Amino acid sequence: MKTPDVHISEVGPRDGLQSVKATMPTADKFRWIDALAAAGLREIEVGSFVPAKLLPQMADVAEVVRHALALTAQHPDLTVMALVPNRRGAEAALAAGVRKVTLPVSASEAHSLANVRKTRGQMVAELREVAALRNERAPGVVVEVGLSTAFGCTLQGQVPEDEVIALAVACVDAGVDEVGLSDTTGMANPAQVRRLFTRLRAELGDKAGAAHMHNTRGLGLANCLAAYDVGVRAFDSSLGGLGGCPYAPGASGNVVTEDLVFMFEAMGVSTGVDIHKLIAAREPLTAGLPGEPVYGMTPEAGLPKGWLL
Repeated sequence: MKTPDVHISEVGPRDGLQSVKATMPTADKFRWIDALAAAGLREIEVGSFVPAKLLPQMADVAEVVRHALALTAQHPDLTVMALVPNRRGAEAALAAGVRKVTLPVSASEAHSLANVRKTRGQMVAELREVAALRNERAPGVVVEVGLSTAFGCTLQGQVPEDEVIALAVACVDAGVDEVGLSDTTGMANPAQVRRLFTRLRAELGDKAGAAHMHNTRGLGLANCLAAYDVGVRAFDSSLGGLGGCPYAPGASGNVVTEDLVFMFEAMGVSTGVDIHKLIAAREPLTAGLPGEPVYGMTPEAGLPKGWLL
């Protein structure tokens, strides 16, 4: 099978679910992840290894990881990914068998203190410990950072671009495999996205990671296209646009996976995702979170006449 032109990482089962008040039942999580994998998504962030008292939505994360790993027998290209905030979380994630971990490092010092109660420097030290742990216990596991608030912060305001790039370099020096940029607060614009990702790719080369955009101000897809235009080929998104950030007031709305897939496929850029099955994956999501709003222009409008994919 041909390798897709872009790589889309579905973050809804983690980023989305931990941003809503309701807790999706475990069986519904299984059904949702099954549907996402069946649609052809090759990377799914299935949960986060944080204390259940802080995020009860993630109390079943080890069980969810086991279920997702079982899907790799049918979908061998699937990468099961989880967020870990520190070494303790990484120990649990590696024990559960995840193949990729992502850590929440904030470009904004104010957001870092609100989100993980650590400074940026303390989080870089945490990265170093996690990378060493990975090297010792599971060398094949990928360690990723998506730099939160890279394009602006609702707590701090502007985040200097030089600081973003310097922090990305520090993360790689700490042993991280990939560093992407996250528009956690939905403050980015396409010109800024082009500029910052151009600098990131120049500094990090093949360790420059994904674009994680929010649609808070309606620019999510435009910012993804801007990142694509300067060479980014990996993107995070969430089915139904579920998610946001509980520690960034006013932030809402991940880029909708259905709309992102439609945009790329309409451009002739292959995603490897079956958009019909992707839209069908909204059913287990809405069944597991009754009453929770979901978004997406493509599912509402339908596919254009003659659409063959």
